[in-house]
Amino acid sequence: MASVTYENVTKRFAGDTVAVHDLSLQVKDTEFMVLVGPSGCGKSTALRMLAGLEDITEGEIKIGDRIVNDVPPRDRDIAMVFQSYALYPHMSVYDNMAFGLKMRGTDRSEIDRRVRDAARILELDPLLKRKPRQLSGGQRQRVALGRAIVREPQVFLLDEPLSNLDAKLRVQTRIELQKQHRALHATFIYVTHDQVEAMTMGDRIAVMKDGILQQVAPPREIYDHPANIYVAGFIGSPTMNFVPVTVHEKAAKASGFEIELPRAVNVEKGILGIRPEALTERPREGHPGLELKVEVVEVLGSDQFLYGTCGSDTMTARVEPQMKVEVGDRVRLGIDPRQFHLFDVETEKALL
Repeated sequence: MASVTYENVTKRFAGDTVAVHDLSLQVKDTEFMVLVGPSGCGKSTALRMLAGLEDITEGEIKIGDRIVNDVPPRDRDIAMVFQSYALYPHMSVYDNMAFGLKMRGTDRSEIDRRVRDAARILELDPLLKRKPRQLSGGQRQRVALGRAIVREPQVFLLDEPLSNLDAKLRVQTRIELQKQHRALHATFIYVTHDQVEAMTMGDRIAVMKDGILQQVAPPREIYDHPANIYVAGFIGSPTMNFVPVTVHEKAAKASGFEIELPRAVNVEKGILGIRPEALTERPREGHPGLELKVEVVEVLGSDQFLYGTCGSDTMTARVEPQMKVEVGDRVRLGIDPRQFHLFDVETEKALL
């Protein structure tokens, strides 16, 4: 297998539109790296440059120790699963999955083994004789995924491969992809806008915005220690609460509450970030917490979300579903002192 390295890679399109700006990223051998961000953030362009489908304006991309800027896509030993299906309409599912191996001259028995193993994983066994026009969108996406799996390349490139699957199959395929990654000991680079996919699948996550890499870290670190307001707001559902505060020594004061900081920071104003689950049902002793005026209550089985206001700020709390709350109630909530963040107003970077 192989590592992948982006070294100061930039991609400009006509009209000086910068899709990717000065991207430097090291993907380790056999790592499952997830590029995550909203539409237009540059994540798919970064993947397409690695695949050889987009030219690089500046910088270098390496697969292993080999610079591949000018290497044709077919010679990069990668397999890509596109957001679109890109299936051959005149071929059966079996032949679509086997086509790349046949072109490489792989032994017929080995082709059959790989195709049937992939079909079993993706629940395509009953569909192997069908043509793409006889399949649903989700089934076509699974065929495209299977076609990549059977090639056993050095690097798998996956561009939102689960986007057309229903919820149940999406979870199942997500799990199977992780199993396949471990079994193949291959390098996976996976593009998605779905933070759940990013958090559950990636060994590390690379968060992008407007073509610029914001933070690269394991999922838990991204969640617990976001580098800036953008990362903090993008990862986590419901999103983090952001509250303007004035800062004096080790105290941060919002419109409806005050909280003690773990250490003094050299700013007068900041943005306090509190995740919904950091607002607890019981205030801690010595910490008054805050009072939330409840405007909406959502009970989702194992979770209950309270949406309301504290002073002039809108806030969301995630509490136990057994907690009895009605719209219009004023509830006193604690703030877990280990789970809040402070960001600079100007740079939006984390201060704690």
